[in-house]
Amino acid sequence: MPQDDKYLGILKKYWGYSEFRGIQREIIESIGAGKDTLGLMPTGGGKSITFQVPAIAQDGVCIVVTPLIALMKDQVSHLKQKGIQAAAIYSGQARSEIIKILENAIFGAVKLLYVSPERLASDIFLVKLKHMKVSFITVDEAHCISQWGYDFRPSYLQIAEIRHVKPDAPVLALTATATRRVMDDIMERLQFREKKVFRMSFKRDNLAYVVREALDKYAELLHILKSVEGSAIIYTRSRRRSKVVSEWLEQQGVSATFYHAGLEPAIKDERQKLWQTDKKRVMAATNAFGMGIDKPNVRLVIHLDCPDSVEAYFQEAGRAGRDGKKAYAILLWNGHDHAVLAKRIKTTFPSKEIVRDVYDHLAYFFQVGLGSGNGHTFTFNIDQFCY
Repeated sequence: MPQDDKYLGILKKYWGYSEFRGIQREIIESIGAGKDTLGLMPTGGGKSITFQVPAIAQDGVCIVVTPLIALMKDQVSHLKQKGIQAAAIYSGQARSEIIKILENAIFGAVKLLYVSPERLASDIFLVKLKHMKVSFITVDEAHCISQWGYDFRPSYLQIAEIRHVKPDAPVLALTATATRRVMDDIMERLQFREKKVFRMSFKRDNLAYVVREALDKYAELLHILKSVEGSAIIYTRSRRRSKVVSEWLEQQGVSATFYHAGLEPAIKDERQKLWQTDKKRVMAATNAFGMGIDKPNVRLVIHLDCPDSVEAYFQEAGRAGRDGKKAYAILLWNGHDHAVLAKRIKTTFPSKEIVRDVYDHLAYFFQVGLGSGNGHTFTFNIDQFCY
């Protein structure tokens, strides 16, 4: 059977789809041929298919690096339901549980192993990795490895260590947003043997973007929810407001719950499940909610407050209509928002003088001449620095 038929057979068997979407096939064939590959796919573009299908098709285990614990749990659960061997390693697990998962991966009982970037540098992971047969390495949210990306995470720099341990395993890097500079940085930091990039159109014909001026945002919110049926996410700026909105909607007869980073993990999981299974129609949340949540039938994403950037808005709005049916991304706006955004710049970011002062102290601490550290990475010990 030709290789492309093999991939399509897996897609049909486990996902029930008769064809691939967009650039899925190109990415799958590229990584299946052992080539380092960078894929740019919008939120809802079906990027998980691009590594799950070839992982099943190949011998060995696919290492999936992602910072999103919610995504790990969600995808591992869905894969197991389909009869696909998957497991995840993240912060908070007992050492005995981690060792058991790694041993299973060594002996071929795991097809997809999800790992948080913080776990990559642990001695136990690196030791066990040497004994694994790795098909390829997937780096999700790949923009996190670039210092030019909007969500740079130093822990992602550890991924290069895996390449040293498994030099023959190709890398598949996936991201929804990346400038040309960020793309080049991703490929350089992941040590691509040759540059190979696939881009998917970011146009979503089924998703309508609406900016609506509203003096009374709560009244407008209720009007929208009564006008459009289906599951909804409402993004708020503060934790407190997510709770207030949720309680207010319940009083208006709209089933709702709320979610933010300050909640206990068990409560987060419980509320996510209530919303995921449609027991609660609306999730009022801060931007802590949504990354890695795969719910295809979200009809509405409403922003009560403006996000920090266009990239953040695009990510959050893109969680609507992943099933390809009509959906709406609505930003509620009034004159007060402009003043809030202007104030947020001053309260969120330090002044230029403070940045220069910190830079001078760091240069002295690392014994680096001013202006000569470009392109270099340093391990920062904050205790030593403060001492």
